[in-house]
Amino acid sequence: MARPTLFLLHALGLSARSWDGVIDAIGDGLDVVALDLPGYGDNAASPLLTVRETAEWVAARIREREPDEWLIAGHSMGGKIATIVTAWAERAEHGLIPPTGLVLVDASTPGPEPMAEERRALMEQWWASGTISAEDAAAYIHANTAGPIPGAVRETAIADVQRSSRVAWLEWLRRGSLEDWSDEVGVLRTPTAIVVGAEDPDLGAVNQERLNLPHVPNAVVHEVDGAGHDSLLQYPGEVARFVTGLAARVEGTAALPPAFARLIASDRVSARTRRVMMRRLDGPGDAPRVFSPAQRALLTVLVARVLPQRGTDLDIAGRIDAEFAAGHGDGWRFAELPPDAEAWRQGLDTLAEQVPDFAALTGAAQEAVLDRVWDGGIGSDADGRLTGSQMRLWLKDVQAEAVRMWLSHPAAQAWIRYDGFADGGDGPRKQGFSTTHAGEWEPWQRDWRTGKELQA
Repeated sequence: MARPTLFLLHALGLSARSWDGVIDAIGDGLDVVALDLPGYGDNAASPLLTVRETAEWVAARIREREPDEWLIAGHSMGGKIATIVTAWAERAEHGLIPPTGLVLVDASTPGPEPMAEERRALMEQWWASGTISAEDAAAYIHANTAGPIPGAVRETAIADVQRSSRVAWLEWLRRGSLEDWSDEVGVLRTPTAIVVGAEDPDLGAVNQERLNLPHVPNAVVHEVDGAGHDSLLQYPGEVARFVTGLAARVEGTAALPPAFARLIASDRVSARTRRVMMRRLDGPGDAPRVFSPAQRALLTVLVARVLPQRGTDLDIAGRIDAEFAAGHGDGWRFAELPPDAEAWRQGLDTLAEQVPDFAALTGAAQEAVLDRVWDGGIGSDADGRLTGSQMRLWLKDVQAEAVRMWLSHPAAQAWIRYDGFADGGDGPRKQGFSTTHAGEWEPWQRDWRTGKELQA
């Protein structure tokens, strides 16, 4: 199995070399790619300056490697870029497949970064003559560390600051750090670790929880005692521990086979279709909505018997609950039944009343109960219940809705090898399908169907 790929993005004024200590501590479990962002390190001469240009450049580097499983970590300025790229990837935009993990190290925020104006003015003044002196570069590194760092690490960091692009430095201070990407980032589902120096004055735990955590609500904030803003220079082993911990937790958890995810991200799929498909990866959540906890629990057991899932593990009952709560549905109902949500509640209550131990029965016994429902043999004339004939219609509706909900999910479509959505993209000329005979595939279909993860 190929190792997951970890992309590393550095802070303002630093370079890929700032991650050297972390990379050494990570070891061989990950394929690590540390990048010199445009304007810094060996990439200082790049003409790309803005946050968007930088994020697009990072997306292109990820696409070039075509990792089947990848994570991204960003330090300070790189954290904002990593968050934006993750948001794009979750939506399969810019040709990216979703990452399995995000690590934010003393990270800048999707919204305007909190920084005292006096400090911002001082950091601009350092470049007034066109270059930054070694003394001012050293002052910058000193201000971002709460204690001593190894001499070689300090000298490398100072040298990186001095070889940075003045234009890129000022672009970040004057515009990039102040841009508000909150709406475009939204709320991410990617598992995330936030690592922060306990002595970081601007982007410490309080501001991480206030400004970053709302975008990654499932993240845990890890403080590194004694560390300042550049925690990875002071305590690379600690940062590496949190990186590898997240990587181990999420390995193999990609929601979609990578070949199928790349197909969704390709130009054969329209932006609207892509948005809808990727949005369906969001889980329904645990809280019952239309159904009571008891009704939802019973529906979960019933759906498992009606539609034994193979190749996926989707909360179909929860998705049906959320669908009804949103007022959505398949657009029709049997005339003999009440409106959908009411009919489903009454059907579940009728089943629970007539067969109170349904969930505890063996699979064969549950199927025998459903055979009786199908034959009209289970029902009630009491108020709030369904008659035998209504229960038969309701069971048909359960079957149809369960299958519809399952087939609408990209993971199920990948499992049955469905690619009919990849028929044209957004260009004026739609590619469509040239080969329509059974058992014959077009070249692009063969490409994604040959992935090892689809051969089981």
